[in-house]
Amino acid sequence: MTDAEELNKLADLHARGVLSDEEFAKAKARVLDGQARAAQSPAAPNLGPVNGLRRDRTDRWLGGVCGGIARATNVDSWIWRLLFTALTLAFGGGILLYILLWIFVPEE
Repeated sequence: MTDAEELNKLADLHARGVLSDEEFAKAKARVLDGQARAAQSPAAPNLGPVNGLRRDRTDRWLGGVCGGIARATNVDSWIWRLLFTALTLAFGGGILLYILLWIFVPEE
């Protein structure tokens, strides 16, 4: 949805009485602030969930990698731990992959 469409939708909700004056002003400021921020920041590629990947501080056994991946993918962390263990036992690459993720994925 473009910013113009979002502003039109907010104006419509305000006209119908769904949004109060204060709520409308806050929502409009949020949309316009997003426009200004987007205009000031250089164009960055949209990496989606990759940018949201962070090591978890609460769901961790070692480095929080599996907890962070679990939160990003909506899959239980024990499944990721099992997958890394299976990769380690089968090919030996699981431990290397885990260590690399531990190093390069930032903590939340």
